[in-house]
Amino acid sequence: MDLDLVFLGTSASTPTASRAPAALLVRRGGERLLFDCAEGTQRQLMRSTFGLPDLEEIFLTHYHADHTLGLPGMLKTFALRQRELPLTVYGPPGLRELFGDLRRIIGKLSYPVETVEVRAGEALERDGYRILVVPVHHGVSAVGYALDEDPRPGRFDVEAADALGVPPGPERGALQRGESITLTDGRVITPDSVLGGARSGRRVVIAGDTAPTESVQVLSEGADVLVHEATFGEEERDRAIETLHSTARQAAEVAAAAQVRLLVLTHLSPRYFGRELLEEAREVFPATVAARDFDVVEVPFAERGEPRLVRRGARPPRGSQLPEPAA
Repeated sequence: MDLDLVFLGTSASTPTASRAPAALLVRRGGERLLFDCAEGTQRQLMRSTFGLPDLEEIFLTHYHADHTLGLPGMLKTFALRQRELPLTVYGPPGLRELFGDLRRIIGKLSYPVETVEVRAGEALERDGYRILVVPVHHGVSAVGYALDEDPRPGRFDVEAADALGVPPGPERGALQRGESITLTDGRVITPDSVLGGARSGRRVVIAGDTAPTESVQVLSEGADVLVHEATFGEEERDRAIETLHSTARQAAEVAAAAQVRLLVLTHLSPRYFGRELLEEAREVFPATVAARDFDVVEVPFAERGEPRLVRRGARPPRGSQLPEPAA
């Protein structure tokens, strides 16, 4: 199953000419999960290669304006489309109060919206994976999130199946799903007879806004991708401490300690171009990239290769037509 991350906004605090504020879309198979929804997020989606999908779940890390200002407009756009599909919004304590305030702005919607307040340490179970709620250190009601897939069955041993007389077809499919089968001669074949050891699923950690903290490091151990803010460079470490943000070097230190496969820097202050923060982080952790708007990070299973950055992977080529808006 395909898994990738689409960076819709990579700026901290304010938009720039080339960067929108925080928003990240996770695509897993046919699912679309939006993490944070800053000013301009729906337009960023419309400018992408896939347009504005009818999102079913939005996850907010905290309620600072540079992570939430795009929410009222997006909710209203969905209503203007006459959407009926329910939407669920998750966030730390304070979410219901936020939506109480937003009602005066967005008015009546054509679809139901459920708000779910989550707390650090909780897990939201899904089909084949879970969303872990990660404790962070930002001085306000704030969390991060980790997408954590279930282990997968081991690789199917065709030669072992042939030797046992398992015919091609649904019997082999059942064994691959972890189910025992009974052959026509009465023999029971168990999955461990034809499957190798279980293979790990993928883990992607989205830290949100945070000062360096052990909780993010622990939950990132062995992760395929850690998306970590790098609001400042080391020359502004005092400012990072004061505001409970991180420098690029600090993000790299977390990634190195956790031994992740790839560190992605985001939430970059407008005072930086990005290259200087990337160089700072790579001095500590070479497997680092600095995301730009519309970049895509592909996350294959470990046996199929390393996570890969695709520059502008969600941006149509110059001169091409953008997706038509939904009716």
